Amino acid sequence: MSTVTITAADINKLRQATGAGMMDCRKALTETNGDFEAAIDWLRKQGQKIAAKRSDREAKEGVVIAQTTADNKTGIAVYISCETDFVSKNADFVAFAQSIADAAIANNVKSAEELAEVSVNGTKVAELINDKLASIGEKIGISKFERVDAEYVASYIHGAYRMGVLVGLSTAAADAGKDVAMQIAAMNPLAVDASSVSAETIERERAIVIDQMKNDPKMAGKPEEMIAKIAEGKLNAFFKENTLMQQPFVKDSSKTVAEYLGSNVQVLGFKRVALG
Repeated sequence: MSTVTITAADINKLRQATGAGMMDCRKALTETNGDFEAAIDWLRKQGQKIAAKRSDREAKEGVVIAQTTADNKTGIAVYISCETDFVSKNADFVAFAQSIADAAIANNVKSAEELAEVSVNGTKVAELINDKLASIGEKIGISKFERVDAEYVASYIHGAYRMGVLVGLSTAAADAGKDVAMQIAAMNPLAVDASSVSAETIERERAIVIDQMKNDPKMAGKPEEMIAKIAEGKLNAFFKENTLMQQPFVKDSSKTVAEYLGSNVQVLGFKRVALG
């Protein structure tokens, strides 16, 4: 079997095309007898092998991108995960995550599964992820994807791409949108208001409160009606702490978020995506 001389130019060309390391590119070209396209396929297969080997590894670092369409009618938040902050803080990895978010916006993507199938410069996102996995040797993937559609959507990225927030509003209000997004990032509310909290969550909290009171010696012998009434009061405190509109506004704690927004702007929904 004839052998082909692998030059530095060949290796560099493959590195530019795939992002893989120099030694991996040399091995890929050697294994495929210098066939450039076959070498790309070889590297992708190596990525699949690495993914299988690292399937049980935790990928709790990464990059979260939150952004909107040009008309602010739609927002997406995508979390591209990796294993270490060494990788997540790399400018190339941030740019890689941004390119995937851009593809989500450009293709009107509605789910992580759909995002994996769209193309960036002719290559499916799923294949790009596999190529990146092969080049960096860490488990990476689309860990979370969220979307908000509204009359106006504001987006906010907190910290070094460690959290992204989307807020859907009833009307265009850029400053209010940013303020509310920052509130959500800081205070992590469960829902917009009490009516938005799931019945399951309410019943779980009510049961916890009632059990706590029944186990409190001070409540011994108290009638069930009194316990139930106190429980409702504690639930109201839970709503105040955990629902967006009732929370104290972080920029002015003398107001609730509802009071800050007034009657002209309504929050229709939000999504908060964080690492981990």
